[in-house]
Amino acid sequence: MELAVLNQTGQDTGKKVKLSDSIFAVETSDHAIYLDVKQYLANQRQGTHKSKERAEIKGSTRKIKKQKGTGTARAGSIKSPIFKGGGRVFGPRVRNYSFKLNKKLKQLARKSALTYKAKANQILVVEDFNFEAAKTKDYASFLNSLKINGKKSLLVTADANKYIYLSTRNIKGAEVATVDTLNTYQIMKASSLVITENSVGLIESILG
Repeated sequence: MELAVLNQTGQDTGKKVKLSDSIFAVETSDHAIYLDVKQYLANQRQGTHKSKERAEIKGSTRKIKKQKGTGTARAGSIKSPIFKGGGRVFGPRVRNYSFKLNKKLKQLARKSALTYKAKANQILVVEDFNFEAAKTKDYASFLNSLKINGKKSLLVTADANKYIYLSTRNIKGAEVATVDTLNTYQIMKASSLVITENSVGLIESILG
């Protein structure tokens, strides 16, 4: 599959980039995508939720009332979960939600996601560019020239660029990622995948 290389104004430069079939035209695996996205979202969770259980509540352990003759259920402690201010039964505890996946499965997930984008013609290749200052207006103009402003877009660059990143923060739906941090969740989330010219080769070298 060949794509035309565009410049910052959205014009065809006359250059072509060939996308490798081993990356952008593989046999897709929806289950691999599901697992990789699930892992990514799980890793974002802090897991710091906590509620106090019966043993952690401060209060007297004196028996509230006599065992028999009250006409009501027996009760031994004010810290019981059935009373107001008592401990919570099976409440959330601090835990780590992350889990491991095989490297080959994660690679298959990213290849599958890129293949879906290629089949849907949602990949654009642009010349490498840099911003000399953080200007939201400049990046909005860049998106307008590509006719993807207002859509969820992901720009993939070869290296981290501070000014490009800062220019995207105030634009809804616009994200930036480097080749080495690109993940399946970001790819599937974006309606348009904008890849810089040098990044194409780097993606193929990492996933190839």
